Amino acid sequence: MLQTVEQETGASPQWSVIWLHGLGADGHDFAPIVPELVRPHWPALRFVFPHAPVRPITINNGVPMRGWYDIVGMDFRSRADMAGVRESMAQLDALIAREIERGVAADHIFLAGFSQGGAVILSAALERTAPLAGLIALSTYLPDAEAARRVDGAVDVPVFMAHGSGDPVIPLAVAEHSAQVLRTLGLSLQWQRYPMAHQVCAEEIQALGDWLQERLGVA
Repeated sequence: MLQTVEQETGASPQWSVIWLHGLGADGHDFAPIVPELVRPHWPALRFVFPHAPVRPITINNGVPMRGWYDIVGMDFRSRADMAGVRESMAQLDALIAREIERGVAADHIFLAGFSQGGAVILSAALERTAPLAGLIALSTYLPDAEAARRVDGAVDVPVFMAHGSGDPVIPLAVAEHSAQVLRTLGLSLQWQRYPMAHQVCAEEIQALGDWLQERLGVA
């Protein structure tokens, strides 16, 4: 089981958000977003921020750092080490199972990810046969998009996907293509675009809050 940073917004949470960070960061990276995102009248949520394993990253001259998979080249059609993606998907499944053991229903669990973390959760969505509350994919893309397929029995999961128009790490066109592939595969996806780089902005947090509020069923 991956080590995690956790925050609970109230007692006995019945909702969970498992949030995967980007390359070279760790589970502390998005913890500060919780007070900016959560609204006072929402039900209690447990935020789970796992630390990715440390691994050599090929495009960074093999320097070890926290990453959900190796990046083997610059071409987005083949840059992700898919064996590493699948390994991280299995670790994500273990975190989901732990939340269910803690008493959180599967359809009350959100998966969130930034950059590399988002690539893992989008890949996981295509193979998910049990319900989830939704996916939050920020400044990211779908690895191996041209070969992407949904498994038999895959469930419909609503997706909030947002990207910066000036992102120098993952070009906007790559993200837009990923969003189109996901829609073609049948996922219900809300797309948001912001005048920013490879980051998160206040307007994005506001829109994500609105989307989460609808999923949580509160006014």
